[in-house]
Amino acid sequence: MKVIIPLAGKGTRLRPHTHLVPKPMLKIAGKPVMAYILEDLVKLGTVTEVIYVTGHLKEKVEDYARTQFPSLPAKFVEQTVQDGTAGAVKLAEPFVKGEDVLIIFVDTIFETDLTQIRKTTADGIIWVKEVEDYQRFGVVVTDKDGNMTKIVEKPSTPISKRANIGLYYIKNSPLLFEGIDYTLTQPKHKGEYYLTDAFQYMIDKGAKLQVVDVEGWYDAGKLDTLLETNETVLSKMGRARRPKAVPEGVTIKDPVYIEDDVTLSKSTVGPNVSIGAGSRIEGSTLSHTIVGKKANVKGSTLKNSLIGDDVTIEGLKGELTVTDHSEIRGTA
Repeated sequence: MKVIIPLAGKGTRLRPHTHLVPKPMLKIAGKPVMAYILEDLVKLGTVTEVIYVTGHLKEKVEDYARTQFPSLPAKFVEQTVQDGTAGAVKLAEPFVKGEDVLIIFVDTIFETDLTQIRKTTADGIIWVKEVEDYQRFGVVVTDKDGNMTKIVEKPSTPISKRANIGLYYIKNSPLLFEGIDYTLTQPKHKGEYYLTDAFQYMIDKGAKLQVVDVEGWYDAGKLDTLLETNETVLSKMGRARRPKAVPEGVTIKDPVYIEDDVTLSKSTVGPNVSIGAGSRIEGSTLSHTIVGKKANVKGSTLKNSLIGDDVTIEGLKGELTVTDHSEIRGTA
């Protein structure tokens, strides 16, 4: 089985961090978002190749994939024109060669059993998550047998509450790419070609796409949801990590993820705080915040903040989003 991972986007909703770091490599609980997905692929054991559709900061993605996941054979193809999800997946066609494919968009973390692909009798699987704010998503409508009939973008009425999460398995990849080719000849929707239109083409040609609910689905595509997902991963997915010894004068409020070589003094840390290796927190209070590696935070009170690597923060109070190699000093 081949895996296609489109990750060419610029991550505009997470700027300024994504000026320097690819969106899938921003860390949650001390680990890049894309690592959670790649670890699942290693466990699956049936992946013959991962095809990364790259773009923005592609060299960093390529280096990370090659060095950290060498057991997953990789190909890289650059998407130079950002024309949508259908265009991105189309670029992987020369490497698929008729094999079945798993397509994963890596700006979210999901919890599901991927071995379902070995059991399905359908032509593919589309994974979904039931949500209450269905108006924000493309929602999947099914027939009585649980197969997809259509996807409705941002419905005004609750025709379905099962959101399309960007995780798909397709057995008949030739029909998928036939559908993509057809989609690319049609007018764009809001300036883009959508992969979901290719799935609709497959269904219209008689394909059966099974709809399966995931256990969990956590967004990492913008600051507030990134921090929410950090908290979920810490509290529900076993990533919480306390220091081996808490120094005198330091209060830890769980859940937290703190590397062993982080220096803490006269501070309150947590809840929902991740701190990267080599950082120093002194005389500060941090909550609902992610701090990168080798950062220094002194005399500050921070909440709902995203702090990059090699950052110095002194005398500040409030909410910050500060990218790598920055210095900010105040009088708090």
